[in-house]
Amino acid sequence: MTGIFATATETPMTLPGDLHELVRGQEQTFLERMVPVVHRQSVSLDLGCVERIDAAGIAALISLYSAAQSAGHNLTVFNVSHRVAEILALVGLDRILLSRDAAQDSQSGPCFERPAA
Repeated sequence: MTGIFATATETPMTLPGDLHELVRGQEQTFLERMVPVVHRQSVSLDLGCVERIDAAGIAALISLYSAAQSAGHNLTVFNVSHRVAEILALVGLDRILLSRDAAQDSQSGPCFERPAA
């Protein structure tokens, strides 16, 4: 993982560089990587590189949040794209997951390049 910075209460983390979508087929890898982390500490997850999320991705975020809560830790997300923020708001997760301290930054530009084909 890249971009791990220690803070007093939560550790801001970026998703692994190869994870640009939280969709069916990728949710298990996401959970396998992140559940051990939220068992050890509270985490604020940078979703700036996530372009798309579906029901499986939402379920993975709920599972990760539940794992953090069960371990006595917190999970928040920040730097979500406008599209992902809309979906989180649609299902009511914005009130639970979105960090109150971190502003949404949909103008940060792409964090990776991918060929058109």
